[in-house]
Amino acid sequence: MVNMLRLPIRAFSSLPQLPKTSFEPGPYQGPTAEEISFIRQSNVTPILKPLYQKPLMLHQGHMQWLYDNKGKRYLDMFGGICTVSVGHCHPKITEAVINQFNKLGHVSSLYHHPKLFEYSKRLAEKMPGDLKVVYLLNSGSEANDLAILLARLYTGHTEILSLKNCYHGMSYQTMGLTSVGHYKYSVAPPTGFHTVMNPDVFRGPWGGSKCRDSPSQTSRECSCESEECKAGHEYISVLKNEFRSVVPAGKLAAFFAESIQGVGGTVQFPENYIKEAYRIVKENNGLFISDEVQTGFGRTGEHFWGFEGHGIIPDVVTMAKGIGNGFPLAAVVTTKEISEALTKAAHFNTFGGGPIASTIGLAVLDIIEEEKLQENSLSVGTYLLTELAKMKERTPYIGDVRGKGLMIGVEMVENNKNLTSIAPGKFSIFLEKCKDMGLLVGAGGYDKNVVRIKPPMCITREDADFTLSVMEKALKYID
Repeated sequence: MVNMLRLPIRAFSSLPQLPKTSFEPGPYQGPTAEEISFIRQSNVTPILKPLYQKPLMLHQGHMQWLYDNKGKRYLDMFGGICTVSVGHCHPKITEAVINQFNKLGHVSSLYHHPKLFEYSKRLAEKMPGDLKVVYLLNSGSEANDLAILLARLYTGHTEILSLKNCYHGMSYQTMGLTSVGHYKYSVAPPTGFHTVMNPDVFRGPWGGSKCRDSPSQTSRECSCESEECKAGHEYISVLKNEFRSVVPAGKLAAFFAESIQGVGGTVQFPENYIKEAYRIVKENNGLFISDEVQTGFGRTGEHFWGFEGHGIIPDVVTMAKGIGNGFPLAAVVTTKEISEALTKAAHFNTFGGGPIASTIGLAVLDIIEEEKLQENSLSVGTYLLTELAKMKERTPYIGDVRGKGLMIGVEMVENNKNLTSIAPGKFSIFLEKCKDMGLLVGAGGYDKNVVRIKPPMCITREDADFTLSVMEKALKYID
């Protein structure tokens, strides 16, 4: 049997050609790959594992492009795990950071420095309703951790619900929210956390061909008899029952939900599920907390925030990743009334809202507006989703295509007739061959069988065509 992973990439003719760019990377002058490997084994925590069998050694980036230590160019369609929002080393961000470092690098929020206030105001202006109070931090885990504290302080309740298959962080407390076994350690869990059925219209017990707010739907037959989503009603019925069994009547602290599940494999919920869940949360006197760590800042295309596509205004919004285009920056945004709960004791973050972080945050907002990246996410993302759905019809290895804008998931299966998740070895071959042809995509989902496409929002239609060509070619290696 031929080992397809070792088969030369030129075994298949007419390989896709990377779109042209005028950018020229500088020469790599750091440690060799062998030295890096030794350091990794000797000095770096063993939990850090590379995505590829042969680790990819990157040293420079520009917009949607990444370059390895040998100068090879790659199209980055994963964006540093949905984090690089406006482009690698965007010149406007670089210039702003240099200018700010020349003035002031760091002071804490114990002192007034203009950038924290300028950025907090600009960010609050992007929020609907009474979501006008901003607390700046460094990561999504920190943001969700603070949101837990805030909800319990404000409501006086302890019980918190989240959806199965969700990912909300890896701090000890957010591990209670996260519901993917890969990210749970065998230690005593934090108390007061409960997970409820995930309304997954592809893998769950209910779902059809009209359930999702997406250009691409599942291949399941839809049994809806009207414009109302029957699957959504079924999942809401289950949610109501789970409320009755795990939450003391009327004493919920919070319900957490991503607008589209990210790490869990770009899972979308039935239309109106989140709106109905919000109503149930309010009936139980809890706060609805929207995790916009991956879906925020225009990535879903039609709206700046993912929750806007669900027709709700949450009580608390958490955000990170794309907020800083790769720089450690995060935020919790809530109402004035709810924010007052945190004043019951002292709470402080040394680096949150520092001059550099705030400067970058401002530059990211400017770039998204000036370069119309939200509009680009909608245009290029819809094209990608539509073409990937067509690709699904041409191969047995794609079971589902889903998402909105430039937040896309492609679930790979052994056969789209029985929907068994593709074998890890085959999925690894697919990722390796994409990489060899110059395309970087991510992996997600409970079985690690979902191709995650979440690139810098500056990608072009030409980049999308290259992505489609490479993916279709890489599928041939697992036939």
